[in-house]
Amino acid sequence: MSTSPLALTLANLLLRPGFGSRRDPDRIFDRIVVEAGEAPGDREFVDGFRSLLRWWAKADRLTPVGWQSAQVHVRRHLSNRARVRRLIAEHPEIEREPIEKPVFVVGLPRTATTVTHSVLSISDEHRCPLLWELLGPDLELPPRQRRKAITAGRRLVQGTDLFAPRFRDIHAMAAEGPEECTFALPHALMPLCQARIPEYLAWHCERDFVADYRYLKQVYQVLQYGRPRRRWMLKSPMHLENLDALRTVFPDATIVWCHRDPATVVASFCSLIEHGMAVSARPLDLAGIGATWLGLLSRAMTRGLAARAAIPAEQLVDAPYSWLGSDPATGAPKLYAAVGAPWTEADAARLPAAVARPQGTRKHTYDLSRYGLTRAEVESAFADYNELRAEVDRA
Repeated sequence: MSTSPLALTLANLLLRPGFGSRRDPDRIFDRIVVEAGEAPGDREFVDGFRSLLRWWAKADRLTPVGWQSAQVHVRRHLSNRARVRRLIAEHPEIEREPIEKPVFVVGLPRTATTVTHSVLSISDEHRCPLLWELLGPDLELPPRQRRKAITAGRRLVQGTDLFAPRFRDIHAMAAEGPEECTFALPHALMPLCQARIPEYLAWHCERDFVADYRYLKQVYQVLQYGRPRRRWMLKSPMHLENLDALRTVFPDATIVWCHRDPATVVASFCSLIEHGMAVSARPLDLAGIGATWLGLLSRAMTRGLAARAAIPAEQLVDAPYSWLGSDPATGAPKLYAAVGAPWTEADAARLPAAVARPQGTRKHTYDLSRYGLTRAEVESAFADYNELRAEVDRA
């Protein structure tokens, strides 16, 4: 990718005067904390994001837009955390909201987790978090504030489409569509999708994520409070590396594990990272993207396979790519049956829209070699998983 969209070039020029502020990230962070409103007793959470902003400020090849994105990311998480804690202080019964038998769609990215989540969202008995809700979780809002929150979500999507036009061909987003837990999890891998931050990578890999999942549960308790209770359908490929922490907090969860050839997965995901990171970093290191994400994805799989052994059989669903990738009319009822949900005529009528590619998107093409990788390398890194996948395909 050698050229930038004109809008991105202009944005970098406009933001250039403030780019020097990354030399003093603590000053910027202190201002963000004041704006967000730090909750009492939340020092560890806040300090984690202070460290992240410090490390992000030093990221190699960061652009002015990238630095602005880092501040937006930190501000959103701190603001949301403060709001959730304030709401629970005002309404302690929020923490008694039962999140019963939620479904978590997991697996490597690019394994049809998004379409699986979309299909699970079509039932009137199910509840999926919408993008605009995850960007600012809150209680039921008055109509005017609700419209404002939805508009903010639409602007994020529009900005992504403007700065990275090919991104929606790979992973289309909609403000009022179901979206993944990654937007609410405090320390998922999202920053590494935008910049090379080795200090954060090392910190992330040593982190105990139980506290993050406890907070994630609080987010969904807030979104459920005062509203009809329905079964939560949740999703993120990034849960794969933290299934132990997830199941500590959600012990009755059903895990839907999506499967696909990892060589295809890694190539496709590296392409997604390339198009997303091009907004925040220049020039891109394509071989670095390949090496980083082969390591992160194989690590996630190793951890996921280790945690899988402790998941009761009745709480684990293996979903081959073919279920929804080639024949969704047959695969969708199988998926619903596997999670213990009825499949209705109304669901069948909504299925075509749930699995259709967004209008105006183009076919996504990708190649491992572009990222300095070979099929042999990927197959070696995922040797244990390929054995499992073969068993799933035979079943």
